[in-house]
Amino acid sequence: MPRLTIATRASKLALWQANHVRDTLMAAQPGLEVDLLTVKTTGDKITDRPLAAIGGKALFVKEIEQALLDGRAHIAVHSMKDVPAELAPDTHMAAITKGADPFDALCTKDSRGLDALDQGAVLGTSSLRRACQLLARRPDLEVKSLRGNVPTRLGKLDAGDYDAIVLAAAGLKRLGFEDRISERLGADVCLPAVGQGVLGIQTRMDDDTATKLVRATLHDEADAARVTAERAFLGRLGGSCQTPIAAHAVHADGQLRLDGLVGRPDGSSILRDRRSGAPNDAEAIGVALAEELLGRGADEIIAACQL
Repeated sequence: MPRLTIATRASKLALWQANHVRDTLMAAQPGLEVDLLTVKTTGDKITDRPLAAIGGKALFVKEIEQALLDGRAHIAVHSMKDVPAELAPDTHMAAITKGADPFDALCTKDSRGLDALDQGAVLGTSSLRRACQLLARRPDLEVKSLRGNVPTRLGKLDAGDYDAIVLAAAGLKRLGFEDRISERLGADVCLPAVGQGVLGIQTRMDDDTATKLVRATLHDEADAARVTAERAFLGRLGGSCQTPIAAHAVHADGQLRLDGLVGRPDGSSILRDRRSGAPNDAEAIGVALAEELLGRGADEIIAACQL
């Protein structure tokens, strides 16, 4: 039985995710030994500037991929919402796990929801996608950048630096902070990030042992179709980290239904639409929805955001 190493970030949430994968693999393969290799990424090192200003969420992936490529690790565990459209050469996403809650959550000290916040309340988020959609609903809000891991962000809320903050519901639940959720923001309020709530398990293409093991043990075909559609939408748009883009796919009545959105960071303009089709056509659904929004002016929004 081989001994495998998982590359992961060192945050509490990333370690929860890596340990979940490790425990699942070891339960499925008695005698298998799995180690964790913690990697400090550029995104973890630079915490005093918004992600959009330093290169986006891909900064949480590059060094972990390098651990795969140089042989220090056999498996990399990622939050799919952090994974760029293009993977490192000679690697692939061997498994997409069954997803957790894909939506965002509003956290406040007094349990108030979004519509109950005071006029001019200070909202903390590092996500242009979240800021865009929440400002469209509440243009009076003052959005301030918020970086750090989940406990750090909650600590800043408790210290009074913000009136409200927005975090992924899945991360809060995985770390035992579900009671801090004041309002779960549904798709009608804040469409999620591409791949939010889903873990991706990356391996080298030439590592058949690790690839076959994680695929047989962890892969979920239904959620893989969802992620494929969402990522195809993102990939066709070609937007940068400076463009608010959101997508969320669900299985309904035997069809895969994808909602997608492109907007300006201040929420002044948002384009949104939906496409459905057979789950086997997930990639085509994502591309078709992106083409629809591009034809309606998404290309102009994306170009303006990159200036």
